[in-house]
Amino acid sequence: MKIAQIAPLAESVPPRLYGGTERVVSYLTEELVRLGHDVTLFASGDSSTSARLVACSPRALRLDERVKDALPHHLLMIERVRSRAHEFDVLHFHIEHVHLPLFRSFARKSVTTLHGRLDLPDLVPLYREFDDMPLVSISDAQRRPLAHANWVGTVYHGLPAPVCPYNPAPRGQYLAFLGRVSPEKGLERAIEIARRAGKRLRIAAKVDRTEVGYWRSRILPLLSDPLVEFIGEVNEEQKPTLLGNAAALLFPVDWPEPFGLAMIEAMSCGTPVIAWPNGSVPEIVEHGVNGFVVDSVEKAVAAVHDIPRIDRAQVRRRFDERFSAARMTRDYLGVYRSLARKPLVSAA
Repeated sequence: MKIAQIAPLAESVPPRLYGGTERVVSYLTEELVRLGHDVTLFASGDSSTSARLVACSPRALRLDERVKDALPHHLLMIERVRSRAHEFDVLHFHIEHVHLPLFRSFARKSVTTLHGRLDLPDLVPLYREFDDMPLVSISDAQRRPLAHANWVGTVYHGLPAPVCPYNPAPRGQYLAFLGRVSPEKGLERAIEIARRAGKRLRIAAKVDRTEVGYWRSRILPLLSDPLVEFIGEVNEEQKPTLLGNAAALLFPVDWPEPFGLAMIEAMSCGTPVIAWPNGSVPEIVEHGVNGFVVDSVEKAVAAVHDIPRIDRAQVRRRFDERFSAARMTRDYLGVYRSLARKPLVSAA
């Protein structure tokens, strides 16, 4: 198949540091190429891929201080895709909804994976209007607020096996936090859990410009505790060491998490996850098998002490069964093949 993958321009594909969507696009693109498909990747010029790369900005927009507004860059990319749409069997968008008005005539060969939160009232009329555009969710929980939209599948993220190798004997005896510094990611809660459990916490997190105030006022004062270590953003090479040597990943999210890539990165290493039951978490964490789903700090502290009950080999086995890049790619190929067979839905 001739497949176009259209990625956000905020980060490169794959990203140098933080960037879940672009990382997933990279894993999917590389697996499709490995399977023999003809893939073109529309992404930033500093991306690295075995597919054909169409550079739609010189570099990742987040790393370019000259960029003040990402929208014009994405509109230019969309126009490039539109002008070449006839070349492809499938157009796979990962840029939320900005392209929808221009691609209705290509609905039979377009699909959009929505990577963000969908529980926003502003989105309801938008997806009611564009009910002819095929959509993929990354968890069943993510799609519930827009049950009326044109869903053609749920495809869980997947990782290539070598990205986060299995570690049967972690050396660190610490807890890990991986994500963004923001209230909804639950970093304050993670610090409280570690302190009350008497365990070290290593924090690998990105600080967005919009969260600098929160970082300075709420997080920095907590870093004086000798149990708490802030590492900053980590790259793909550093992540296996951080996660593989952790006793557990703390994922105490306080928002409807659409998927949570960090959870399966930890599971790939054999590291269990202690998480709150928000968004996709109950779909990914099997309580007592690859982690614990809890709803209070007290229960999270108890879960920390119960970590030895979890078999790390079983955590990795469940990862292989459910969250490999090969499984993710098979699921997407099934979606691609179904597009032409699916009757078009008339716009309201």
